[in-house]
Amino acid sequence: MQIQAINCSNCPKPRFAGKQGYENPINRNTEKNLAIWTSLGASSLVGASIAGIGSCFIQQGAKNRGWKLGAIGAAAGLITLALTLPSKIYNTKVNAFAREKEMDVFSRDRDLKSNIMEEVNKEVKNEEVSLDDKINHYTSVQMANNGNGMLIKGA
Repeated sequence: MQIQAINCSNCPKPRFAGKQGYENPINRNTEKNLAIWTSLGASSLVGASIAGIGSCFIQQGAKNRGWKLGAIGAAAGLITLALTLPSKIYNTKVNAFAREKEMDVFSRDRDLKSNIMEEVNKEVKNEEVSLDDKINHYTSVQMANNGNGMLIKGA
């Protein structure tokens, strides 16, 4: 009986459903909608606070007290919304753009490291490459991966 290695060159490769490649998790529409909802919540809080403060100044027996307080609170909330919403949307667009670019750089860096490690792995499996070259290439990759800028190789 002879033991041989399994040759799986004809084996089917697994196929994964979904999108292939990198998809940026930053969504500008979601960021914009969150900014709008945050601004609406803050302006309604300001309006309710101003209406609460106005209740101290409008006497309890006054005619149409509730309508007056509601109008004062709504006006304060709308003014706050008009003053804060454009700035909030602009800052959200700028921050979302910057975060998208950071994620792109991160994903490209990760893909590049993966490709380099695959090449080093192929080199390690190649019997024609000398052991010293394999070790030198592997240590170069590891030092670059760790962020060490200087590598001293023995002669």
